[in-house]
Amino acid sequence: MKSLGAEKQEKEVTDEDVQEAFDQAKDAIEGVAKAGAAVAATLGSELMGRISEKLEQIGMIDFSKVKIEPLFEEEVDFDTFSKSDFRAVKVKDCVAVPKSTKLLQFTLDDGTGTDRTILSGIHAFYEPEELIGKTCIAITNLPPRKMMGIDSCGMLLSAIHEEEGEEKLNLLMVDPHIPAGAKLY
Repeated sequence: MKSLGAEKQEKEVTDEDVQEAFDQAKDAIEGVAKAGAAVAATLGSELMGRISEKLEQIGMIDFSKVKIEPLFEEEVDFDTFSKSDFRAVKVKDCVAVPKSTKLLQFTLDDGTGTDRTILSGIHAFYEPEELIGKTCIAITNLPPRKMMGIDSCGMLLSAIHEEEGEEKLNLLMVDPHIPAGAKLY
């Protein structure tokens, strides 16, 4: 007995095939956005604003308008790199640092059984409550650095780029199944 696809020949994927698939996906996303806007218009302006924000979050990025920093020219030898201790950390709590417009104070589970505090200047990009429960990546063996009178014991990793003249930042968040303290290589 032959399977249904047994008689089909493998087709070479062309640039045109890729473009057609991309266009179809783009049309589908735009259709969802239009439908969401129509529903929101009937449900009120506050809801419409919230739906619009979510649609923007899942929207496509035009990477031709994205600017990234150039790569470092200076090389780092493996022994130096391997001294950095990258670990998965779980966000137990996150609050805005009083008298600071930029800093968030994270209380993290780093797998040691002792809470770790790290401060990060990402408040312009995230509200503290949306980060609680997330699994992030931290460098844990940096010396403590005092900021706003609070010791920050490490650094959370983020990716930054510029998009149409505006700085964008994404805190690196990983699969929640990765346990606190897992080492990254």
